[in-house]
Amino acid sequence: MSAAEARQLTLRAQGLLGAGGRRGGVPAMLRRLGAVQLDTISVLARSHELAAYARLGPVPRDRIERAYWNPRQPAAFEYWSHAACILPLEEWPWYAFRRRALRARGRRWHQSHDRTCAEVLARLHAEGPLNATQLGGAKAGGPWWDWSDTKIAVEWLLDVGDVICVRRDGWRRVYDLPERVLPGGLLAREPDDRECLAHLAGVAARALGVVTRADLIDYHRLRELTDRQARHAELTGESALAAGLTPVEIEVAAQPGNGRRAASTVVPGWADPAALAEAPRGRHRVTLLSPFDSLLWDRKRTRRMFGFEHSLEAYVPKAKRVHGYYAMPLLAGGRLLGRVDPVRQGQTLLARQLSLDSAAAVAPMARALREAAEWVGCSAVESLTGPSLTGPSLTGPSLTGPSLTGPSLTGPSLTGPSLTGPCRDALARCGPGRLTHPHSIGWCAMAAGSRPASSQPATAAARGMPTRMSSRLVVGTLVSSERLSSLLSQA
Repeated sequence: MSAAEARQLTLRAQGLLGAGGRRGGVPAMLRRLGAVQLDTISVLARSHELAAYARLGPVPRDRIERAYWNPRQPAAFEYWSHAACILPLEEWPWYAFRRRALRARGRRWHQSHDRTCAEVLARLHAEGPLNATQLGGAKAGGPWWDWSDTKIAVEWLLDVGDVICVRRDGWRRVYDLPERVLPGGLLAREPDDRECLAHLAGVAARALGVVTRADLIDYHRLRELTDRQARHAELTGESALAAGLTPVEIEVAAQPGNGRRAASTVVPGWADPAALAEAPRGRHRVTLLSPFDSLLWDRKRTRRMFGFEHSLEAYVPKAKRVHGYYAMPLLAGGRLLGRVDPVRQGQTLLARQLSLDSAAAVAPMARALREAAEWVGCSAVESLTGPSLTGPSLTGPSLTGPSLTGPSLTGPSLTGPSLTGPCRDALARCGPGRLTHPHSIGWCAMAAGSRPASSQPATAAARGMPTRMSSRLVVGTLVSSERLSSLLSQA
């Protein structure tokens, strides 16, 4: 199987290629993916909402929330999969291996107390579903991680399966008893570890289309929170065959580096038989992805499959960030073409930092930003700077370096950058861009002459960017949408 074929299978399996990924709405998407990651950070929206938006388009956010946490008929629960995730309710039995492992270990992060656990269970039995505040408060009075004894107890009960969470009140978990929520067949089933691993191997393969051994282990973090003596990593192959997966050999495209031409390699793996039955086809989604999207969970896989270095810099000191606080990768044409660090400011979606791999990413980025803005209720899109074009098709120092002095602001309009380097003549032909209407945003990409190769490595290495670049320098400035169309047609 070629690298391109593997990538197409994965995109279709993830619901990002073809119309099949939109069928059935959020519940069907959750079943296909097997898990959707939760995270407290909310920039455009929370990550679980962004996962649905990326695949289904601009579904109203309240509908997404209701689909995940149906107040009348629970269809999902929260538990530890790749991380803290929303999982289809029918997956409850298959996480028995993790619940057993945690119970045997006796703790996760905090030491719980039997007496407090008993008090929490008694209240849930007597009063019905409750959140941590209703149980007595989540914090002990210190930092956010300084949980109260009640919060420690109820989270421990959640870990070992004595409590379940099938909905949230705002962003607060609502805890309930499994016997009140789960159908009898799910509650009574207790598969052994091998059965759990075989089932979850099948879930991972269906969610990714084609997988290596490392992919199978990472998708549900099967190395985490399990008995080390069980040697689950060595059981992966057996689990894959038990799940009915088809053994395949996957080509791994060569990754350029150090000026050398590397040969592609082949690694063993498995594919979902249903994915192999029909070649992927249909339209690719053009969208921004959450940094916590399941397509990007494994950084090594993302590099191997897309040639894209992905990382979350929210917890990196501001001065050391390369792409921004919450850089969202741009998916277009089945490729990851760049990223943007967005933030909402009132009715404006602000692109704080843009990093694009090539001029080909200009139009899809503009489209993705406009669509995302409309989805979250913003009426305008603005950018602090022109895009930083960092991919392997570029040359010369970064655009934040000495060849670009940054945008100049003249009242409500944003003019093009003033240039002091050799790009000035190219942008002069383009002319300054102005935002004359809330929706009139676009990007102008123009090619200028090459820069000396000797000036590349220091600047690129300092910002963690690729240093193998070609002989073109692409620069950007804001222009109106009307002008964007004609400029792109000339490119």
